[in-house]
Amino acid sequence: MAKTELPKDFQKQMSELLGAEEFEIFSKALEKPVKTSIRKNPYKKSELSSIEERIPWSENGFILRERPKFSQDPLWHAGTFYVQESSSMFIDWVLRSLKIPKGIFLDMSAAPGGKSTLLSSYLGDEGLLVSNEVIQSRAQTLKENIIKWGLGNTVVTNNDPEHFDDLEGLFDCVLVDAPCSGEGMFRKDPNARNEWSLDNVSLCAARQSRILDHCGALVKGGGYLIYSTCTFNEKENEDMIRFLVDEFAFEPVRIRFEKEWGMKESEIETSEGTFFGYRFYPHRVPGEGFFIAILRRPQDSFSLNPKRSKDFKHPFLKEIRDTDSEKLDLDSGFDGNGKFYTLNDSYFRVLRNFIPELEVILRSLNVRYFGVELGKRKGEGWIPSPEWALSTLPKKNFSRLELSRNQALDFLGKKEMNLPEIPLGWHLITYLGNSLGWIKNLGNRINNYYPKDWRIRK
Repeated sequence: MAKTELPKDFQKQMSELLGAEEFEIFSKALEKPVKTSIRKNPYKKSELSSIEERIPWSENGFILRERPKFSQDPLWHAGTFYVQESSSMFIDWVLRSLKIPKGIFLDMSAAPGGKSTLLSSYLGDEGLLVSNEVIQSRAQTLKENIIKWGLGNTVVTNNDPEHFDDLEGLFDCVLVDAPCSGEGMFRKDPNARNEWSLDNVSLCAARQSRILDHCGALVKGGGYLIYSTCTFNEKENEDMIRFLVDEFAFEPVRIRFEKEWGMKESEIETSEGTFFGYRFYPHRVPGEGFFIAILRRPQDSFSLNPKRSKDFKHPFLKEIRDTDSEKLDLDSGFDGNGKFYTLNDSYFRVLRNFIPELEVILRSLNVRYFGVELGKRKGEGWIPSPEWALSTLPKKNFSRLELSRNQALDFLGKKEMNLPEIPLGWHLITYLGNSLGWIKNLGNRINNYYPKDWRIRK
């Protein structure tokens, strides 16, 4: 399908930004095929045969020779990799090169979950991520992707940025991947060209400044704010950094990178000196358009250090006291470091590391999901949840049933399954060693507990 011509105002803007000669190279690059990239989940087993090259700024990022049909790959459903644009994986390099402390992170505009799963992987069991999305339908997609990634270190919330005001100074790192005019998607999504206008750029910039007006104060002393967009213009990029510096106390952060990687550093003159931004152009890098800047909060800025409450109060969640949590954790085959809460008789497990901060978050925000939902208790055992199956938590007291690819696809499509004789009771379904979900053999039939909303429909 032929692509729509680039808007005239956009051509003028980019000619001024790049110069006439480089703009010609840039515009030709927008007509070339898009390369598909994925990022592996380092906590699960993935096998990919179509890798073309590794993405140099991401430990687990790879460019593929061709785009497979991901919906027909059980490993994609198992959360062993995420299909993510390669330029945005530079956040991985930012985290690792700066050695940003693993504590409480926030992804303010998180759906569908690419950057949140990256942050979750970086934190592992040493941190807690709040993954927020303001639009309810997109928050549901975000929740599903966080569940499938499976690390259990994330709280999914559905809130407007202003709802975070009581959490000022709580976060070691705040990522604002701001809604933008989408200039960087002109190659990947031709419709973005039709939706672009100078008025829309101004509208996006106003929206970005409103988000940043709430986010700037959320970073604790010594913490970091990462601002990114998938657009090129200065109004949505450099001007937003100037806005942040005018409104809040921040220090500049400069990122080292290899020249051959292709990104372009810009110096941003502000009222507080020179800050730095990094642009990814599709004629310079194998990915799409992207902008990122990193700022650091002065060490003496306000930090919120919540204390553990003696009696956790919440309208829906009930706390399981520490001694009972430890016993439940050990009895379930875990390491004894879990803390449990219940919602409608279903048990949710989190690590103990950040309980004071977690409970402040649970009380302050509209939470859609957190930790790992294990399911319901039945005597000394469990009625296990799909969320537990997809998590990286052990499932020691259940038998495993390894399926072929076609059998796994039947399971994921909730089709009738032709299985050999298996014992009565619960079985964990796996494919190439990765958990997909549960079945239960009742003798006269086998129940498939994969969620209807997630099933493969074709």
